[in-house]
Amino acid sequence: MHSTPQHAAIPIAPAQGLLALDFNGATDIPIRPNLKLVTSDEPELDAFATRFSQAVVEVIGGDRGVHQLMRWTTDTVYEDLQLRCNALHRTTPQVNRRHRLRAHVRSVHLSRPHPEAAEISIHVRHGDRSRAIAARIELIERRWRCTDLEFG
Repeated sequence: MHSTPQHAAIPIAPAQGLLALDFNGATDIPIRPNLKLVTSDEPELDAFATRFSQAVVEVIGGDRGVHQLMRWTTDTVYEDLQLRCNALHRTTPQVNRRHRLRAHVRSVHLSRPHPEAAEISIHVRHGDRSRAIAARIELIERRWRCTDLEFG
């Protein structure tokens, strides 16, 4: 006959450094804060950011030629886009590119850290997946040009 060893209950020690949750207490934070839509005072720049974002998604998807972005990107960004497009063409036959699921730009947000620079955050949906693209554009010779482009 085997006997099971009896263990004394060990009390749970409070976790140090954690914030205790209180679901019963009242809060001063409203459930729906009074949010307001902020409109931009630069509609031309907003329109450029939206068009540029859509063009980048089309280039990466193979629907638009990368050369169409040459005027709006620095050499470094253009070369990176070219490499990405070349990789797409090498790995995906053209027949499959025509019948594939296309990515769609869901939202474009613009921030201005400097009067001659702006940062664009792009939310892209590709089927059930969401992706992020970040771009930095700078005013170079009186024209907005993308100086950095990151894909997430």
